[in-house]
Amino acid sequence: MNLHEYQSKKIFAKYGIPVPTGEVASTPDEAAAAARALGGPVWVVKAQVHAGGRGKAGGVKVVRDVEAVRTATAELLGQRLVTKQTGAEGLPINQVYVESGSDIEREIYLSLTLNREKGRIAVVASAAGGMDIEEVAAHEPEKILSETVHPAVGLEAYQARNLAFGLKLTGPQINEFTAILKALYKLYIDSDASLIEVNPLIVTKAGKLLALDAKIGIDPNAIFRHPDLAALRDESQEDPMEARAAKHDLNYVSLDGDIACMVNGAGLAMATMDVIKLHGGKPANFLDVGGGATAERVTAAFELILSNPNVRAILVNIFGGIVRCDVIAEGVMTAVKNVGVAVPVVVRLEGTNAKQAREMLATSGLAVTPAEGLTDAAKKAVAAARTAK
Repeated sequence: MNLHEYQSKKIFAKYGIPVPTGEVASTPDEAAAAARALGGPVWVVKAQVHAGGRGKAGGVKVVRDVEAVRTATAELLGQRLVTKQTGAEGLPINQVYVESGSDIEREIYLSLTLNREKGRIAVVASAAGGMDIEEVAAHEPEKILSETVHPAVGLEAYQARNLAFGLKLTGPQINEFTAILKALYKLYIDSDASLIEVNPLIVTKAGKLLALDAKIGIDPNAIFRHPDLAALRDESQEDPMEARAAKHDLNYVSLDGDIACMVNGAGLAMATMDVIKLHGGKPANFLDVGGGATAERVTAAFELILSNPNVRAILVNIFGGIVRCDVIAEGVMTAVKNVGVAVPVVVRLEGTNAKQAREMLATSGLAVTPAEGLTDAAKKAVAAARTAK
């Protein structure tokens, strides 16, 4: 679960991490009032969306009078911001963050994330911070610095100093950087974060460090421990189908194909999508109904995948271990009857009560195509999708 910049900065401030003063606004009048309250000759109006690359996409505007704040806000609100991270449809701008301008001497990139290969938190930093950090990582990897944190001892002072020296910070800046990094690490642990990113962390012309941007991502598997953070969720920034799936405890990711997949188990779901691609098809989604799937959940899954207008065929691939195949078959039949499935449905069932389940489907009188094995199922689903077009 991601937080907006303004939400992240409020949390930063609670942990003693220096941030510019700012106010969130939902209307041009609120933005103008915020600018007057902040004072100063320069303000920055920032679109609040869950994506990076806002500056290059026109989502960050520097203005020098209150009326310009109002105008910039009016131009942004109600629009969809398209960046490299949003896809072609972009994300809706429902709020802006009005912030006091800062005197920037230079920009630094700083983040904490999980190094899955090592199973430890990694601190990543670069003196080449700012809007082009992705290009730096791709073409000048030597400019990316990192330290891996041992979970038993936590972030150590020498690691912070190593990064500070690598970033060419000097004098009091080293202690400032160390304090900021330790606070970010504590925040990461306290909030069960999956990512904390500051891009940029600036050095002002007065030589001070300031978090000019803030991004916090929370591990969704741990959000139940943080009701205060869960309350900050903005569903308008999420794929509506993925948000809908979460309410039914379904693991769903939208894709751009036309063969909907309903599978139990993440590994089997990935393999199913791979086999569909192998035989010339394109999956419309990743959908893991889980090991404890029920007829009700299967019905909800059908409703979900059929709400995608691009779907031309459905492939149900279930290996019955914890979940019984006859339960899945019952759910498939209920869904086909009640949901009004108008596209071909290919079903492959193996495992617990698979024979009984196949008999149930065969005698149901419904337009469901059985398959023997995953390859057969994928071929039939691809052929059905092509015919449906």
